[in-house]
Amino acid sequence: MSALILCHFALALFAGPLVRRCGTRAFLVLALPPAAATAWAATRWSTTAAGGADTAEWRWLPSYHVDWALRLDALAELMVLLAAGVGTLVLVYCASYFDDRSRQLGRFAGSLLAFAGAMLGLVLADDLVLLYIFWELTTVFSYLLIGQTSDHKRNRRSALQALTVTALGGLTMLVGFLLLGHEAGTYRISAILADPPSPSPALSTAVVLILVGALSKSAIWPFSLWLPNAMAAPTPVSAYLHAAAMVKAGVYLVARLAPALADVTPWRPLLLVLGSATMLLGGWRALRLHDLKLVLAYGTVSQLGFLTVLTGAGRHDTGLAATAMILGHALFKAPLFLVTGIVDHATGTRDLRRLSGLGRRLPAVCAVAVLAGASMAAVPPLLGFSAKEAAFQALLDGSTGDRWALAAAVAGSALTTAYTLRYLWGAFARKPGLPDTDAHPVPAAFLAPPAVLALACLVLGPVVTWLQGLLGTYAGQFPTPAHPYHLALWHGAGLALGLSGAAWAGGILLFLAAGPVQRAGQAVAWRSADLVFGRMLLALERTALQCTGLVQRGSLSVYLVTTMSVVLAGQLAVLVADEPWAAVPAPRLWDQPAQAAVALLTCAAALLCLGVRRRMKAVVFAGLTGYGTALLFVAQGAPDLALTQFCVETVSMIVFVLVLRRMPVRFEESFSRWRRLLRMPVALAGGAAVAVVVWIMAGHRRADSAGAAMVEETAHHGLKDVVATILVDLRAWDTMGESAVLAAAAIGVTSLIYLHRRADGAEQPVLPLPGDHPHAGLRTAWRASRYESAGLPSGDEGAPERNWLAASATLAPERRSLVLEVVARLIFHPVLVLSVYLLLCAENLPGGGFVAGLTAGVAFIARYLAGGRHELADAVPFKPGLFTGLGLFLSTGVALGGLGEGTVLHGWTWHGHLPVWGDAHLSTAVLFDCGVYLLVLGVVLDIVRALGARIDRQIERAAPRPEAGRA
Repeated sequence: MSALILCHFALALFAGPLVRRCGTRAFLVLALPPAAATAWAATRWSTTAAGGADTAEWRWLPSYHVDWALRLDALAELMVLLAAGVGTLVLVYCASYFDDRSRQLGRFAGSLLAFAGAMLGLVLADDLVLLYIFWELTTVFSYLLIGQTSDHKRNRRSALQALTVTALGGLTMLVGFLLLGHEAGTYRISAILADPPSPSPALSTAVVLILVGALSKSAIWPFSLWLPNAMAAPTPVSAYLHAAAMVKAGVYLVARLAPALADVTPWRPLLLVLGSATMLLGGWRALRLHDLKLVLAYGTVSQLGFLTVLTGAGRHDTGLAATAMILGHALFKAPLFLVTGIVDHATGTRDLRRLSGLGRRLPAVCAVAVLAGASMAAVPPLLGFSAKEAAFQALLDGSTGDRWALAAAVAGSALTTAYTLRYLWGAFARKPGLPDTDAHPVPAAFLAPPAVLALACLVLGPVVTWLQGLLGTYAGQFPTPAHPYHLALWHGAGLALGLSGAAWAGGILLFLAAGPVQRAGQAVAWRSADLVFGRMLLALERTALQCTGLVQRGSLSVYLVTTMSVVLAGQLAVLVADEPWAAVPAPRLWDQPAQAAVALLTCAAALLCLGVRRRMKAVVFAGLTGYGTALLFVAQGAPDLALTQFCVETVSMIVFVLVLRRMPVRFEESFSRWRRLLRMPVALAGGAAVAVVVWIMAGHRRADSAGAAMVEETAHHGLKDVVATILVDLRAWDTMGESAVLAAAAIGVTSLIYLHRRADGAEQPVLPLPGDHPHAGLRTAWRASRYESAGLPSGDEGAPERNWLAASATLAPERRSLVLEVVARLIFHPVLVLSVYLLLCAENLPGGGFVAGLTAGVAFIARYLAGGRHELADAVPFKPGLFTGLGLFLSTGVALGGLGEGTVLHGWTWHGHLPVWGDAHLSTAVLFDCGVYLLVLGVVLDIVRALGARIDRQIERAAPRPEAGRA
């Protein structure tokens, strides 16, 4: 099972190259995974029909009781056959529907196949959290498929609407899953069904939250607005997602949990009422539309309401009818959508007011549509008739609420008959006063997929009793009544048959009275739900803009004061209410006099920041506070923290200096005396409150410190550096997350500020050749010198100078620093070697990937400061993103490699003997740290290129150029 799911995603990755190489024939290759899943499920029919189940389990997150658990039982068997079987036919249909010139066809094909894999995982999942993951994957892929033609505003809006509604429903459902798992003591669905939790307010809350997700996915009112708008997607998407797969996910979830939760309040009332309302509203709306696809879309909404009623009733007979109706609906609605695509292709329109006489021009297409439409209208001997007869009889034998739902179902069935006739008449009938519509011939391969589905409705109708084994197995999860219902084509002339006749008669009357019905519908029509949704989004956007304008005033000092005030108020409220300082020992001022001296110097540097007016002085004093903090770490015996702090502070000060080149020398923002008097107490109180809170937290420790256990664990592995072991092994999850955040923040900030491309390959320097004139090189920010502007003669100005750096000749002579060039040349390679040493010695000595990456970054910064941006480009001819991406890839790969032992970030250690090195060992923690090293180095280089080299180019463009003819 796992292999089948993964095959979908694996082949989806190669959909783009396949489409480019094979054109639309690539869809035939992409249809192989769902075809294999269909064949596999077919071989398991007898096992699941007999009550057996195939399972696959892998311990994923044992601490949270979350497993990769898959289970194929009777209900999953039915859904796999529908999701995979219809998916196979839709992919085959795509080979004829599209042509090789279709835009972004590779992305569409990959998204469609990946959706099929996600849907397969959803119906096989036996764990609530795993089901939620596949649930949201279907949401994401449906968003991509609906927005396939993203250059159209309608497609973008429809995709966003579907994503908003279903994603919010999914998040709500996740909270319900967590509550349900807590109440049941497990997230395993089969275990919950075997031993349902006892009713409680928490369980009722969980039921409501779960149903919100299910109803939003299946477009049940009031969440039904997104499905008709999703018809902006290509027709194959509508046939698959909105007939056989995605919209069935909510119905499937209700059917899956009904045996355990149907008796929990308010399961039945909520589903019966909303399902009945959806059935009536969707069917009524379908009678007033002229687009064939929209007629089917609102008909789908109506049918989904009917399915919700049947699955939500939660009894043996309704469960049997629900599964039969799920099968029937997929087999008649998918071919009707596919036929609509054929009509659109053959004629260029889906407007039933412009179509006429297609029944004679396309008789085979008409026959397929009539067959599927007859099944939708429940005409015997088709499968739709048997399923609806079972539904009527099951509701007749139910409670009072079921009978009210039956009345709505009969009325909805009449509407179904009416819009079925409207669809068939509008698409294929000859209309008076309208010439026959031109249509090109339809290839047999194009018609084959809908024909197969429509024929299935015809074949399964008379032999519906053959389905009793599989569908009855699912229904057997409910208490069995004394006289259970059995599927059959003919149950005699009973009340159920009379209700079917009444539905047919009512539907025919509604179709014949199309004019009055449309006028009545327009007279009583509610405000468009789509319009309401749009206005809600507009109101939300306006409210957000107003709030942003209120709190975002562009003043950093205002933001700091606001943040400090809120934090201070919260801390003071807790301190005053709880008085936590009572049992806290008095703090010690220092452990040794050196700490007091460093602290006083650090405070003095911080106070000096308040009085300076020059930005550079403020940066220096702020940097001194950071170095003072590092010295405190040294005094406290924390060399790892001190080393990291020194490197961070050094890089930060250099970045500040680079930025300050484009800013005014002095602070321009001035404050009045009363504003300073107001802000000083806030700042002092904030600092004091943080100090008090840290003191109280340290003194309130009740449990034993985790330090001793970490030291013991580190020593157990033969290591000495506890801090490095914590970062790359014991708390490697935190390190990986922080690394990803660091990379995203650095890339995002530099891109937003400077809007530069990550590739600088087009601007690589062409360095002067030996013997060229000193001014023959490239013009740089350091070349706009007085030498050029003064127009001095050029010639033999002296003996040639040695170039200590590759790009030093691009600098003007008076802006070169020979000492800096020599120092940069001499320290560059030793510093890089030092960074590698810090990386590899971290297991037993101070170091690590983070500080090693910063150290390597300092080496490249020295090259840049000495030789300018061309020197940096010569030192690093690669894109910074290469280091960042490679680091993330390496760290993530090491983390995922631990799955081989059952858990992410599981560590391995290799011991061996190298010819020159001698005895050696290599652990995955070191490889993980190498990823951190590369990532940090890439971030530093990215910042230097963005804030250094980018500013250099701006200065070069702004500098006056020498007159022509001067050397």
